[in-house]
Amino acid sequence: MSIAKTHSAQLIGLSMEPVSVEVDISPGLHSFSIVGLGDRAVEEAKDRISAAIKNSGYVSPKQKNQKVVISLAPADVRKEGPSFDVAMAIAYFCSTGDLSLELEDTLLLGELSLEGKIRKVSGLLPLLCQAADHGFSTAFIPYENIHEASLAQNLTIFAVSSLGELVLHLSGKKILTPISPRQWSNVIEPYSDIDMQTIRGNETAKRGLEIAAAGAHNTIMCGQPGTGKTMLAHSFRSLLPHLSYEQALEVTCIHSAARTLRSEIITYPPFRSPHHTASYPSIVGGGAIPKPGEITLAHRGILFLDEFTEFSRDVIEALRQPLEDRHITISRARGAVTFPAQCILIASMNPCPCGKGQGMGCICPSYQVEKYRRKISGPIIDRIDIWLNINKVDYEKLSAAQSSSESSHLIRTRIIKARQRQRARFTRHAIEKYFNSEMSAGDIEKCIILEKDVRELLTTSAQRLELSGRGFHRVLKVAQTIADLAGNDLITKENLLEALQYRQKTL
Repeated sequence: MSIAKTHSAQLIGLSMEPVSVEVDISPGLHSFSIVGLGDRAVEEAKDRISAAIKNSGYVSPKQKNQKVVISLAPADVRKEGPSFDVAMAIAYFCSTGDLSLELEDTLLLGELSLEGKIRKVSGLLPLLCQAADHGFSTAFIPYENIHEASLAQNLTIFAVSSLGELVLHLSGKKILTPISPRQWSNVIEPYSDIDMQTIRGNETAKRGLEIAAAGAHNTIMCGQPGTGKTMLAHSFRSLLPHLSYEQALEVTCIHSAARTLRSEIITYPPFRSPHHTASYPSIVGGGAIPKPGEITLAHRGILFLDEFTEFSRDVIEALRQPLEDRHITISRARGAVTFPAQCILIASMNPCPCGKGQGMGCICPSYQVEKYRRKISGPIIDRIDIWLNINKVDYEKLSAAQSSSESSHLIRTRIIKARQRQRARFTRHAIEKYFNSEMSAGDIEKCIILEKDVRELLTTSAQRLELSGRGFHRVLKVAQTIADLAGNDLITKENLLEALQYRQKTL
């Protein structure tokens, strides 16, 4: 009997933390212990491993008079979840002599059932994508994770369904075939969202959403109940292009780590719509070991906050930093984790608690209206690029036999061209950005050139509207996106005036 060693891994935030599994067996009365700061799921693994080994046709550790100690290193890092089961079982086989091989460059992941089956685990894709960077060349994963794992590159991956099957492969008795990476072209799915053409009226709002989609601008829609704010928000995703392979892999890794992955891969920009009773940690992320929140799950997609003013004030104010920096850092006593948060905020709200608004039969006392408006502070308003006032429903357009609106496909074509112009501009100036909304003040100086008359108009308008420095730059960003949609390199007066009309100074 000797010491044997295998390797597994876990996620801390979105980063891979390799875990070495060491097993020592010595003679004596039976005992089985797991050390290394494991949680309850890790502690219970000794019973799963013993039953799985027995039901795979081998002698259970509990049937032998021996002392088994399993160590998970590094010992000062908290271990969570059942994904270490397979690595511990294989290390035990190596220690008893049933297997004789070195597994220094092999990653073992999977949960064991009592009958010896290997169950699916969460957070697998980000581990596989980072495995090669940590020196691993081969990985054994649960068969149920095969579709998710086939997206990983630079790694030889074997999908196994049971512990017995894995032991036969490692002993050379029944060699498995590694899974083949899938082609990205075979993964992309067609759009299934609400088409903009089905929405009657609200042409100004549709134009504003087109601009928001082209430049990834944060947007608020304000209007009476029933005017179509929610439907417009749900149709907004149909305007966005499919994710690229790198973006889809990044988004899928986030959702796999957060245990919210419902499909093999996410090819659409994600759409997250938390209820207004959502807590602070659920929106920004949190926990003893920080987990991604809704703003991270909406990365590369849309965070839709319906009834924006009904959210807790703390939740709304927590959006300040991630809306500006496009990432969020969660700090806890055990350390800090940074999550990406590059999403488009689409919010909707009513003009007052009753929803009717001034001049439309509002019955709200003035103090209630003031309290309602104070939910959204000036700094948050400053971070909103586009403010859309949604008008009352036009019944003639609703009852029309056919819609005269453009389809999402046609609008999306313009948006793709505008985004290509943005990327080409950033490439020329060696700026690593995707959208106009991400430009810093320095980027604006490099990329945006204004004619004298346009600059004078902007200065005069900024003074009259009392724009902050941030608001001034955001008007420029929106104007540049409007110019990109029109195919212009320079911002015209018309582009600037349209951008200014979307600016909301106060509520």
